Amino acid sequence: MPRWLRLVRLQDFVWVLLFAGLLVSLKFLPAPVFDTDPGQGDLQEIIPLAALGIAQILEPRFPAVATTRSRIFWIVLKIVLGFVFIGFTGSINSPYSMVLLLPVVSAATTFGPRGTLAFMVLASGFYLYFFLHLHGEEVQANHILPVIFLGMIGTSANILAEQLRVQSEKHRRTAEQLSAANVQIREAQEAVARSDRLAALGQLSAGLAHELRNPLGTIKASAEMLNHNISRENEIAREVAGFISSEVDRANSLITRFLQFARPLELQLATADLSQTIDRAIALVEREASGIAIYRNYAPEMAPFQFDAELMERVFYNLVLNAVQATAPGGTVTVKTRAAVGTAEVAVIDRGVGIDAKHIETIFNPFFTTKPEGVGLGLAIVSKIVDEHGGKITVESELGKGSIFRVLLPMERMAKATQA
Repeated sequence: MPRWLRLVRLQDFVWVLLFAGLLVSLKFLPAPVFDTDPGQGDLQEIIPLAALGIAQILEPRFPAVATTRSRIFWIVLKIVLGFVFIGFTGSINSPYSMVLLLPVVSAATTFGPRGTLAFMVLASGFYLYFFLHLHGEEVQANHILPVIFLGMIGTSANILAEQLRVQSEKHRRTAEQLSAANVQIREAQEAVARSDRLAALGQLSAGLAHELRNPLGTIKASAEMLNHNISRENEIAREVAGFISSEVDRANSLITRFLQFARPLELQLATADLSQTIDRAIALVEREASGIAIYRNYAPEMAPFQFDAELMERVFYNLVLNAVQATAPGGTVTVKTRAAVGTAEVAVIDRGVGIDAKHIETIFNPFFTTKPEGVGLGLAIVSKIVDEHGGKITVESELGKGSIFRVLLPMERMAKATQA
């Protein structure tokens, strides 16, 4: 199908047929007042009619149609063209006076009641101008009826348009609500999937950890015994025995973290001050990492509420430590709190290396890490603790610009749950 044909709408064909009918009546049919002989329509009558038809068809296609100024331009243009056409076809006695309905209906479907009234008055004013040329002729009912019909049809069209606008707004709000619900459902599905992965991997790591600790204990004891029985002159053997012992300790530390991840959490809820909990976590980080300034921006209006202070201290320690490790020496990390409706929000903000977008969805999965010596359990444990509190953790990050980790903890729900 040619491109030009695809651009033609059914409404365009209807408008062409309607204006063609007006042109036929103008050219070939006798009019009761201004033209008693058919076939006498001339250019001064045909040109404004054709221009009015073109304007009616082009109006919805004009690139700037969405602006208020352009809409006013098209409506005023159609009023002027209709006025000229009526003037050439009999003035106050023209049988075509109802063409002024076109701009009035356009205004009624575009603007509110005030805009519709303004254009009805404008169109009526143009039409009433013809009363100045009655030349002693009596005013008849057919002279006044067009003005009345302009008002009636314009008002009716505006009422229908307002109802359509109200329905469209309802549908838009419903669509937004459905979109928000879809986002929440998707986030919930992701949280459930993550919880399932955590549970499965937790069970696996727990069983594996218990099986590994016994042989590791035997290996370490054997290494220590070997170290005691080796002569002092055999430095290489003593060094190797030391390596065995230290690596066993590192493996035991890793197993301990596995067990922390796998073991079900039992929250010890108590009313605590969130700012003090964060301060303790920051103090631990500052002992381990120097050269990074950590700024605190706490909301003074946040009242104490119930949470497990020990576990949440571990959460903030991990997040702040990660932010410090991602920040270049001399940089800054900011910890900010905010009290929302029934929710405490903690944001850990850094201007470090950032996180690749392809990793955002997986950073809370167990055993995922981008650090060469990382295990990938830190953020998984953080996510588990926050989930157990009924909260939520999110991340915003961009490579080279830094990251923002947000922890959202419910304040009212936790209190009600404890009272129950």
